[in-house]
Amino acid sequence: PDLTAKIDAAANRILAMTGAPSASIAVVKDGRIAYAHAYGLANVETKTAATPQMRYSVGSVSKQFTTAAIMMFVEEGKLSLDDKVGKWFPDLTRANDVTVRQLLSMTSGYQDFWPQDYVMPTMLKPVTAAEIMNTWARKPLDFEPGTKWQYSNTNYVIAGQIVERVSGAPVFELLQKRVFAPLHMATVTNVDEAPLGSEDAARYLRYGVGPLRPAPKEARGWLSAAGELAMTATDLAKWDISLIDQSVLKPSSYREMETEVELKNGAGTDYALGLKVNMIDGRRQLAHGGEISGFTSENDVYPDDRVAIVALTNIDAASAASQIAARIGQLLFTPPANAALDQATQIFAALRSGRIDRSLFTSNANAYFSEQALADFAASLTPLGAPTSFTQTGEHSRGGMTMRDYRIVFRKQAFHVWTFTMPDGKLEQYMIAPAE
Repeated sequence: PDLTAKIDAAANRILAMTGAPSASIAVVKDGRIAYAHAYGLANVETKTAATPQMRYSVGSVSKQFTTAAIMMFVEEGKLSLDDKVGKWFPDLTRANDVTVRQLLSMTSGYQDFWPQDYVMPTMLKPVTAAEIMNTWARKPLDFEPGTKWQYSNTNYVIAGQIVERVSGAPVFELLQKRVFAPLHMATVTNVDEAPLGSEDAARYLRYGVGPLRPAPKEARGWLSAAGELAMTATDLAKWDISLIDQSVLKPSSYREMETEVELKNGAGTDYALGLKVNMIDGRRQLAHGGEISGFTSENDVYPDDRVAIVALTNIDAASAASQIAARIGQLLFTPPANAALDQATQIFAALRSGRIDRSLFTSNANAYFSEQALADFAASLTPLGAPTSFTQTGEHSRGGMTMRDYRIVFRKQAFHVWTFTMPDGKLEQYMIAPAE
C-alpha cells in the first residue's frame, strides 16, 4: 500500500505538471502484473475518468512487435537478418546494400518520413505503404548503411512490407495469430485501420502551454508497422512478461533483439532491434517510447530483475509517459529506509556545519575531508537550508565496495550524493554534486 500510494502520487503530480489529461499504467514485479491503475480524464469534454480497461495508442512501441514478426521468419529459415532489402524491393535506393538488420536497428540511412511531432496536412489523406516507400525510400540515403544511427519510421514501413511479402498476410493479422492470442492480449487493435472508440482514451494536444485541444487522427496508412497498435497498459505488460520469460521466440532470437548494434567504426548505438538497450543504475533496461497524434507512451523492461513498467498517456509532444515510467522505476528499485540512509542523512547534516565524525571514514576519506574541504562544504550547503527530502535511489557493487546513490531535494535545487562503503562498514567516499 505504501508503494502504490507513492506511485499514485507521482503519476498525479506529473500529470499536473505536464498538463497531460490522463495516464494508464501497469507494473510488472517478479514476472507478474502487480499493479494497474489509471489517472485523470480520458475524455476532457465529457469529463470521463480514465480506467485501466481503456485502450491507448502505443505508437512506436509497435516496432518491437514488427521485429518479433521478422524474428519468427528468421527462426523458420524464411529470411535472414543479413538479407538485403533488394531481395523484396529492388527498386529502393541502395536496396542491395541495406540489410534487414540495418532496417530494424535504424542504421540503414533511409530518411524518416515522419520526424515531426504533429500531423502535417498531407497526413490527413490516406496513403499506402508503397507510396511511403516510393517517396522516402527512393531518395538518396542520409548516410552510408551502417555508419550512423538515425531514427526513421521509414525503416519499419519497409520491414512491415517484408513481413507481408513473406507471410502473405498483413503484419497485424500475423501478430494477432502468433503473439496477441497466445498471450491473451485481447484488447489490441489496429488504429491504422480505424480510430479508437468512445469507450477508449481520446486524443489531445497542446499549443505551447495552452489548453488541451482535440488532436487530429492520421489518415489510413500512415502508421503501418511503425506505429499501428493500441491496447490497454495491462495487455502491453503481458508482452513485457513474455520478454522476461522469453516465451514467444527462441532464446537466440531474443539475444538478437536485445543486443546493441554497433556501427561499422565500432561505436555503439544504444539500440538493438526495435528496442533501446541501456544500463540504468547497474540494471539492464530494454525500453522504447512511442508517439502518434494525441498519444505518447513509454515501455520499460528490466528483464534480469523481472520488472516492467508501462505508462500510456493521451497527449502528444509531451514527456509525461516517460517521466511517470522513470519515477515508478525509481520507486520500485529504491531500497527501504535503512541504517545506511540514516547514516548518509546524518553525515550530510554534519557537513552543513563543517564537521564529520571521522570514526565513520577510512583513512583515505579522512584525508579527502581536509579542513579546507569541510569549510567549502559548510559554506556551500548551509545557505540551502534544510532539505525537503533525502532518499536512496540505487545500490550496487564497485571495487569490492557497496556504492549507494541518494537524492536530496531542496526548495530550489536537488543534489546527488554517492557513497562507497567498505566491507567493514567504513565509508571510503561521500560525494555531493548538483542534480537535475
